[in-house]
Amino acid sequence: MAWAFLILAGLLEVAFTTFLRFADGFRNLWPTLGFLAAATFSFFFLERASRTIPLGLAYAIWVGIGAAGTLLVGRLVFGEALSPAQGLLVVVLLGSIVGLRLLS
Repeated sequence: MAWAFLILAGLLEVAFTTFLRFADGFRNLWPTLGFLAAATFSFFFLERASRTIPLGLAYAIWVGIGAAGTLLVGRLVFGEALSPAQGLLVVVLLGSIVGLRLLS
């Protein structure tokens, strides 16, 4: 269950960074509330996961899911540039996350 909590926490990190893009300095109410809710639940599930998974490992995976997911949202939803080398490194990052899971 801890790994499910950790994956959910990472996906919620992607959500809160996406809401942050629309919050406009926290002047837009709904994106701000979405950011606050997603961030709160992301940290909640990260804390729950770290009760079983070592904190350093949980944090590294949480950051990796969030970073890769946010980068993919930027590319796919917002049309942000992503070079082939950057895409390859995202694949390496995701592979590293899977590797950490398999070795844990």
